[in-house]
Amino acid sequence: MRIYRYGTSPRASIGRAILRVGLAAVTGLTIHVGAALAQQPNPLGSFTEPDPMDFNDHEGYVSLFDGVSLKGWDGNAKFWRVEGGAIVGESTSQNPSGNSYLVYRDTEAKDLTLKLEIKVEGSGGSGIQYRSKIGIPWVPPIPANVTANVGPVNLNWMMTGPQADFWPSRIYTGQFYSENTRMRIVAWRGQVVEAFGGTRKRLMGEIADRQALGGLVKMNDWNQYTIIARGGTFIHIVNGQLMAVLVDDDPSSSNNQYGLIGIEIEAITKVSVRNVWLKKLN
Repeated sequence: MRIYRYGTSPRASIGRAILRVGLAAVTGLTIHVGAALAQQPNPLGSFTEPDPMDFNDHEGYVSLFDGVSLKGWDGNAKFWRVEGGAIVGESTSQNPSGNSYLVYRDTEAKDLTLKLEIKVEGSGGSGIQYRSKIGIPWVPPIPANVTANVGPVNLNWMMTGPQADFWPSRIYTGQFYSENTRMRIVAWRGQVVEAFGGTRKRLMGEIADRQALGGLVKMNDWNQYTIIARGGTFIHIVNGQLMAVLVDDDPSSSNNQYGLIGIEIEAITKVSVRNVWLKKLN
């Protein structure tokens, strides 16, 4: 009887030879199949990043301002004009406006994306109204000097409803404000809020520090403002930075209705708006 070390018998040698041939065949097959699979498109698609933000992309949008006139817009001529290719609203100590609105009357919208450039000079503020109404009795107090300057309130120039606030000298820029309703500030800058009309609201998350976000807002200079409204969801973006998100789950809320677009001027200030583009989805 012969004794072989493990793996050195003639039978083991033959087995190893067969194994080498088999592995070569299998390996070749694997390589061939892998190459073939690599050439096939993935039916689920590949992972891709979204296209970078392009504020000047106007595909699907219509312009609301022709750059030379207030065609389609309506407001008190004491405060609103066109100057240097921009809509300008100005309130001074000699000609105080209080809350005054320039209303775009040629369309109503609910689900929308609105893009514009805005500049505020002075210590006062402004805001962009959307899904808003006119003709509703005005609740906030009106200063006596404003009444003396403009007379009784003209409800055709007063807007009630959602506002994308813009007040660079204070903490309000970017927040969701409900003008002329009891809701008032619903989502402060830096907040994601879930609400049910004016019944309740709850902070769901933080975007960033409120003061830090304010550092991205330009004083006395142009800012890009993007407003997105889809169903009960509202998103405010300033200079490419998310500022506030609101989800209002009450279908009967004044936030969730068709309405008009407008520009506000408040207190002693000068507001300029240009490049107003609307994408209306319904």
